[in-house]
Amino acid sequence: MTKNKLIILAGPTASGKTSVSIDLAKRLGGEIISADSIQVYKYMDVGTAKISVEEMQGVKHHLIDVLNPKEDFNIVKFQNMVKCSIEEIVKNGHIPILVGGTGFYIQSIIYDIDFNNEDDNSSIRKTLEEEYDTYGADFMLEKLKKIDMVSADSIHKNNKKRIIRAIEYFMINNTPLSLHNEAQREKKSPYDYRFFVLNPPRDILYERINKRVDIMVENGLVDEVKKLREMGLSTANISMQGIGYKEIIEYLDGEVSLETAIENIKQNTRHMAKRQVTWFKREKDVIYVDPFSFESNDKIVDYMIEKINTERMDNEGFK
Repeated sequence: MTKNKLIILAGPTASGKTSVSIDLAKRLGGEIISADSIQVYKYMDVGTAKISVEEMQGVKHHLIDVLNPKEDFNIVKFQNMVKCSIEEIVKNGHIPILVGGTGFYIQSIIYDIDFNNEDDNSSIRKTLEEEYDTYGADFMLEKLKKIDMVSADSIHKNNKKRIIRAIEYFMINNTPLSLHNEAQREKKSPYDYRFFVLNPPRDILYERINKRVDIMVENGLVDEVKKLREMGLSTANISMQGIGYKEIIEYLDGEVSLETAIENIKQNTRHMAKRQVTWFKREKDVIYVDPFSFESNDKIVDYMIEKINTERMDNEGFK
């Protein structure tokens, strides 16, 4: 049985994935699936640097603006939604292109990770959530370190959802989540895939991140967060735990100045980018691309298409 083809375009935040993905999709006849855990939400545009309709240039996008920010979104939902999108795209005669920086989400698709019905353990999760809220992020990170140092090293302490999930997994299965993920990575993929990672030099990446945050503030990030709060949202909602939103909430609550909040966003985003790079370096079969070593996006796409059509693709690539 011939496997469905899948292109993955990953990389840290601000590495240039959006513009490259559009050019790649136009050249290959592809449709884009977002692998971003916040862009899936409506009304959260500025803080996620969400692609606009104009920027899409007619390329169909999936998993963007599909959920209300009060809804929960997790890895199991993501996996199911992506599988449905891939089926639809293939039926349309197009090529699915999975684009994003959330490495674990991408991994769940490549290896079709089995999550063992973890969503059924709501009582354990609720207890851990209460513990996190009571004792704080540092306490929970230390708790995770005692059972799964690999996961603790790859998850930021403020990522409440993932910290809790890793502890919860150990409590249910009596084995570290990182070991489970490592085993899953040894599985054969159900897709005939090409995995590209944009990996610009760190100094350039950090400069782009800082500039991007400044642009977000200029484009109305504070007003966006105010509107979301007026809709009844708070950091109790998963959507509002994203970088850029929780820091502005701290400013609106009078905990920090706007200047400090902006600097915190920049710092937290740089830290996230570093973790994203570390995550992708652990993946196999990755083709790294320094986007700033090429003259233009066209040259980047030329290189990617050459790789797609010459390495391990069924049916002579995507020709």
